Amino acid sequence: MDLAPYRKHRRILTASLVGTAVEFYDFYIYGTAAALVFGPLFFPSESPSAQLMLSFMSFGLAFFARPVGAIVFGHYGDRIGRKSTLVASLMLMGVSTLLIAFLPTYAMVGWVAPLLLCLLRFGQGFGLGGEWGGAALLAVENAPPGWRSRFGMFPQLGAPVGFVAANGLFLMLGLWLSDSDFAAWGWRIPFLLSAVLVGLGLWVRLKIGETPAFADALAQEVPVAVPIGELFRHHLVVTLAGTFAVVACFAIFYLATSFALAHGTTALGYPKEQFLLIQLGAILFMAVGIIFAGYASDASSPHRVLTWGCGATVLVGFLFGPALASGSWPVVGLGLATALFVMGLVYGPLGGWLTGLFPVRVRYTGASVAFNAGGILGGAMAPIVAQALAERGGTEMVGLYLAIAGIVSWIGLRLVRPDTAPG
Repeated sequence: MDLAPYRKHRRILTASLVGTAVEFYDFYIYGTAAALVFGPLFFPSESPSAQLMLSFMSFGLAFFARPVGAIVFGHYGDRIGRKSTLVASLMLMGVSTLLIAFLPTYAMVGWVAPLLLCLLRFGQGFGLGGEWGGAALLAVENAPPGWRSRFGMFPQLGAPVGFVAANGLFLMLGLWLSDSDFAAWGWRIPFLLSAVLVGLGLWVRLKIGETPAFADALAQEVPVAVPIGELFRHHLVVTLAGTFAVVACFAIFYLATSFALAHGTTALGYPKEQFLLIQLGAILFMAVGIIFAGYASDASSPHRVLTWGCGATVLVGFLFGPALASGSWPVVGLGLATALFVMGLVYGPLGGWLTGLFPVRVRYTGASVAFNAGGILGGAMAPIVAQALAERGGTEMVGLYLAIAGIVSWIGLRLVRPDTAPG
């Protein structure tokens, strides 16, 4: 195995992975807290189910902020450069997350509490909207020939790293603290610790330079005045294709993590600590799927691997609900591990495939808008729709959403030919 390109570009790859891991840690601790404690802490006590639904709605708010952040950060990323834009997105995400640790609850200040929570959640999503596209470009635009997907998988690997850090911390807090102490103040600790991780991410990113592709483009022509305008005028079809293609990875992830945790520990009665531990083991299969997909994409093509992943997503949709409701830890673990491995297949190739759909002059905007708009369909709606399906048809119906998501992503892939990308 040739590791020389990895060694040569280790600082760049570390910056793309570490920064994304920090961003996703911040994002995941909100998802975990929303599943475990935010309902009764920040929303009126109509019913436990209503509180959980409102908590998931605040979780979903960030997905609507992400396309807005993608447009804003994409504008500056395509005009002034990748590095400075990535630093700004990380700072906004970090400050929003840290402030959540100091929020008063509904019992303290009434309606002001959910308002402040939603404002900071919007700030999280706004910052993350500029993160993934820039991190993917940082890796892909530094990749040697034939290594686009293997370099492009590094930002994706930040997702399982961030998840392990977030849920591992919640697991330890659950073991060390009583339920009352965790609900009273323990949930604030992961948000406080995000400041340390953000500092690490900034330190790594401030040491890197601009990507060669952007520097060459800047030397040859004046940057686009309004990247989002050019994107919609000349690249609308590929933007829609990219948007649909990412739906499956978001749907799998948020059903197998946030929804599964909330539904499993409430409606199905699984103990919280054991379920978190099962999820921590299952997330490792996501990392394996991402690495496999990265190597397979460079050996064949990202388009082909994504197509395989979409078909596997449909199949997982029929198995996910029954596995979650089985009551057997081995079956639950196998169901989550399978789903998250398949997520790696539809997530790992995106760094190489999605960024390759757009020319350098609008690449930051195009990749960011497509990725984050797809997040609304696949991520924001996933826990809400799954909760509604479970209440009406039982847990076995939840996987229907995954099957539909796989079909939507397959349609997105069909909108562009495998050789459409301008590289």
